Amino acid sequence: MKANRRALMLGGTAAILAAPFVARAQTLPKQLRIVVPYPPGGGADTTARFIQPKLQDALGVAVVVDNRPGAAGMIGDEVVAKAAPDGGTLLMGAFAHAVNPLIQPRMPFKTPDDFAPVSLMVTVPELLVITPSHPAKTVADLVALAKAQPGKLFYASSGSGSAQHLAAELFKLRTGTDIGHVPYKGGGLAVGDVAAGHIPFYFGNMSAALPQARAGHVRALAVTGAARSPAAPDVPTMAEAGVKDCVISEWNGILAPAGTPQPIIDRLYTELAKIMREPEMKAKFADLGEDVIGSTPAELAAFMEGERKKWAEVVKAADIKIE
Repeated sequence: MKANRRALMLGGTAAILAAPFVARAQTLPKQLRIVVPYPPGGGADTTARFIQPKLQDALGVAVVVDNRPGAAGMIGDEVVAKAAPDGGTLLMGAFAHAVNPLIQPRMPFKTPDDFAPVSLMVTVPELLVITPSHPAKTVADLVALAKAQPGKLFYASSGSGSAQHLAAELFKLRTGTDIGHVPYKGGGLAVGDVAAGHIPFYFGNMSAALPQARAGHVRALAVTGAARSPAAPDVPTMAEAGVKDCVISEWNGILAPAGTPQPIIDRLYTELAKIMREPEMKAKFADLGEDVIGSTPAELAAFMEGERKKWAEVVKAADIKIE
């Protein structure tokens, strides 16, 4: 009995001695910045700015959004990869972080070597949109037209290697069609030319393409989510439209520099998950056609690995490379 009590006392003493070290590991710098490796106004930037005031209140430290665009996101990646692993600098990761290493072999920074997953914030499907006057009224019509005229139909994308580019290539792979690619310098230019009838169709980020469809500038044929979007309940999924295994989502997730202590990652994840569960946040993202997640670090790591495997098939089939 005495031995057991002594062991418990020793254990308690050890826990007390360890507590300051745990507390220090969980202490964050007085200012935390979320680096967005893209210009203001895009999906990653919007996600960061939605969570910024909430995270600031939850952590009790100043939180700022720091846009570092350029070099296909690699400028912002470098800022975070080389930052101190103390929780003070985070990256708003996106679709490109799982895909870029596949299409840019010399990319210097990548997960998991340089970044530690914290939490998957949101996913957003693509919306297949077409020129309003185009004769194809359904996805089946579009596939039939492409098969009748191999190599003569073209799609727009927001740039080579973009989510929109890979979405269309996955569509081609699943439908066995031969369709040409016209890359634009940004989604706004691409959807503008689809609306004008200069090029027939485009896979657009739901949050960017849906307002265009609602305004009648383009016509929505299908959404690439696993289920219909509450923001566009009348638009069928690709599976419902007859194209199987064509689930595509862009995403935003928080990453920390590799080597960030697990207690800090856990604290950040816990607060972020609480924020994403708030009805106000769900409503904000739902209005953009985005699905709120708030995953664990392990779930984000598994999600990114799944993304790499899926898109590796597409990159190989389409021979996509960006030097």
